[in-house]
Amino acid sequence: LPLAVMAALGTLGFLDDLGSLQSAKGGWAALNKRVKFLAFVAIGIAAAFGLYEGLELSTANVPYAGRYDLDAWYVPIAVGVIVLAAGGVAVTDGLDGLAAGTSAVAFGAYGIIALIQDQTFLAIFCFTVTGAVLGFLWHNSYPAQMFMGDTGALALGGGLATAAFMTGQWLVLPLIGIVFVLEGSSDVLQVGYYRLTGGKRIFRMAPLHHHFEKLGWSEPQVVQRFWIIGILGAVVGTILAMEV
Repeated sequence: LPLAVMAALGTLGFLDDLGSLQSAKGGWAALNKRVKFLAFVAIGIAAAFGLYEGLELSTANVPYAGRYDLDAWYVPIAVGVIVLAAGGVAVTDGLDGLAAGTSAVAFGAYGIIALIQDQTFLAIFCFTVTGAVLGFLWHNSYPAQMFMGDTGALALGGGLATAAFMTGQWLVLPLIGIVFVLEGSSDVLQVGYYRLTGGKRIFRMAPLHHHFEKLGWSEPQVVQRFWIIGILGAVVGTILAMEV
């Protein structure tokens, strides 16, 4: 299932990336934002029903409190988390190596969680993605020779969220993927605050990595420090996942 979600979102991202490239050359335009969003949600719905009906999953594992059955509420929550996770990784993909490094950490964390749960195939999937992303990172690190684009970012975000739901430990996803949360939230806050105040900004520039660049951090400094934050979040999230 996570591989299917990655393939679907990767295809959507590829079409958008291809359209953007063709548009720059005077060809066809990138996907319409509304069309892209609807396709985004449709893939999220399909993934959520795959989890709920196909794999018969419907619980939330709460650290120190146990498991709670969400019943049908599981589906809309899963849709929202998958869409937000994919969007969060896409927003993070703005500096060389940033999205790749943090994605490798997050998939590695869920690989460990799946291994502890004896979900061998899911663990293999997560570790395989981690290895693939690290291989890509070799060429994507500063100064990048290869770029991820929405093709990779949407696929990684959707696959990560799906894997999180398959472990039942999706409540710790905001910690394991803390950089994606910070990046996505900063973008939403900046746009919302700008509209509400008629032009004022919270950050010097959004998403968050650009804010720190404006403060004088170099691109490698931002990336490496965000990696550290991602690793710390993943460690805390993995520890909490064991306390159910």
